[in-house]
Amino acid sequence: MRQVTTDQLTRLFAVQTSPCISLYLPTHRFHPDNQQDQIRYRNLLRDVEASLLAKYPQREVQTRLQQFRALVDDTAFWNHRTDGLAILSSPETFEIFELQRTVAELVVVADSFHIKPLLRVLQAADRYQVLGINRHEVKLYEGNRDALDEVELGAGVPETIEEALGDELTEPHSTVASYGKGAGPGALAMHHGHGHKKDEVEIDNDRFFRAIDRAILEHHSRPSGLPLILAALPEHHSLFHKVSHNPFLIEEGIQLDPQSISAERLSAEAWRVIEPQHRQRISTLVDNFKQAHSKQLGTSELTEVAQALFTGRVATLMIEADRQIAGKLDPTSGKLEFGDLHHPEVDDVLDDFAELALKMDGQVMLLAADEMPTTTGVAAIYRF
Repeated sequence: MRQVTTDQLTRLFAVQTSPCISLYLPTHRFHPDNQQDQIRYRNLLRDVEASLLAKYPQREVQTRLQQFRALVDDTAFWNHRTDGLAILSSPETFEIFELQRTVAELVVVADSFHIKPLLRVLQAADRYQVLGINRHEVKLYEGNRDALDEVELGAGVPETIEEALGDELTEPHSTVASYGKGAGPGALAMHHGHGHKKDEVEIDNDRFFRAIDRAILEHHSRPSGLPLILAALPEHHSLFHKVSHNPFLIEEGIQLDPQSISAERLSAEAWRVIEPQHRQRISTLVDNFKQAHSKQLGTSELTEVAQALFTGRVATLMIEADRQIAGKLDPTSGKLEFGDLHHPEVDDVLDDFAELALKMDGQVMLLAADEMPTTTGVAAIYRF
């Protein structure tokens, strides 16, 4: 699964060379529901082509659609979908994002990307990551209360102990076997041979875990800002926490080898760990807002939030995830105008709020209606 990060969206905020094509499609994980995905994708491509032809010559349109069309008959691609698909394309970029929440079917061809559906996915408060590790391999997963999917580790993150340590690995020179109740995939190995081999293997473990910790922090934890759960055999937890410098790694973990259990079991175990953290995080946010509001350092009034966002005063913005408020936010004045969502020039004000907050380096959290501290659909905490 391709991660969606705040840094990626910030880059997409920048002005792109026209045309900027934004395509969103709800997809399905399993057969036979996923058979409709390719058909609906082809239909959306017709809409993209029609929009492009209204402004650009045929030859340029065909060039712009080449990467989109390469996916049409890619069976492997369509057989491995999640809950939603987002494709953003311009002359400079072609980005594909797999989403763990469904999105509305949508095509927008404009001078900039339509990224509000991605904002809703990115800023959901229940997201987390799981680092699955044993002596032989590393896997990373990203999830929410409803789903858990493997994430591409990418360049810079070793996937095995051999890749992490290379020629410095001492373990291949010892004899390894697994015995007893722990035997099986990921079981703690017993090493035989010269007496010093056990010490060498422990040194290997230490260096391996340090290398993984550094790489995950740099390439995944910092970019995503998500809490990280360690999933590993019990004997590996103590050492990993001892060597880790990842501030996103939470204390409680999953005391199982993730490669030896089902995806459903791993997802359930992860949510068991993260749910109390999630509830505490929301409780802290709500308390912070109440304190700020009592000191006139926060507001739930839409027009006041709009002005505070425009002047860069908002440090934290909470938005009701499923709420829509029709209107337009003037980016040059911060003035708020309400309207009708059916009008082509009217959008959801709350999405505009989220986009502007991120542009101003604010924190944005999307919460369920029963988690919000206000009834207006928004709550803002000021920087000053």
